[in-house]
Amino acid sequence: MKDKDDYVINGTKTFISNGDVADYVLVFCQTDPGNPDRHKRHSWIVVETDRKGFEANKLYGKLGIRAHDTAELTFSDVRVPASNLLGEEGNGFFELTASFNKSRIPIAAQGVGIARAALEEALKHTAKRHQFGQPLASFQGIQFKLAEMATRIRASRNLVYEAAWKADNGIVDPTLISMAKWFSGETAVKCADEALQMHDGYGYLDEYKVQRIYRDAKIVEIYEGTKEIEKNIIARNLIS
Repeated sequence: MKDKDDYVINGTKTFISNGDVADYVLVFCQTDPGNPDRHKRHSWIVVETDRKGFEANKLYGKLGIRAHDTAELTFSDVRVPASNLLGEEGNGFFELTASFNKSRIPIAAQGVGIARAALEEALKHTAKRHQFGQPLASFQGIQFKLAEMATRIRASRNLVYEAAWKADNGIVDPTLISMAKWFSGETAVKCADEALQMHDGYGYLDEYKVQRIYRDAKIVEIYEGTKEIEKNIIARNLIS
């Protein structure tokens, strides 16, 4: 809420990247909760993490991306000057959606990278692992899986490249960006699952890289917009 020349922030937000190591955080909060237009109630405010009432707690026990710092932030009457407002007051929702059209592209690229790593591990393992006197890669069932993985990766990469090229040239295409984000995330999960399956029981051992790839893949379908949100955006733009 606004108090004279200050904003007073209260609330909690979980799953904040680098929240426990940052000197500054960007807070998306309600500055005009009574506005009848729900899209004009929010703003972005820069908050220094050494302000009174701010607390950050590191989250532990994550399934994957364990090298990535993630925290829960708590704001208890955190007072910041109105000059810390970023952008235009009441325009936060539109600024947020605009930022997603940029941030989802590198996350989509992350999905491509994870999928590619899964394929590389699968190729190495199936070439050296033998069953019935021959390498796993010689079996048609394994070959089909490898072919499907490679094809999905190529399709995902092309979606990401097209979305990135358009963005670099000032063309914002939310439908294409959502397609790239959703499909690359699904590709990462499918490829990681297939790669671990090909490793058999070895895939469950932490000495094999594929188990980490498997754990890291799922997050691409969740953060920066879940796969359900991406599909919703695609469908809404198709039928509008």
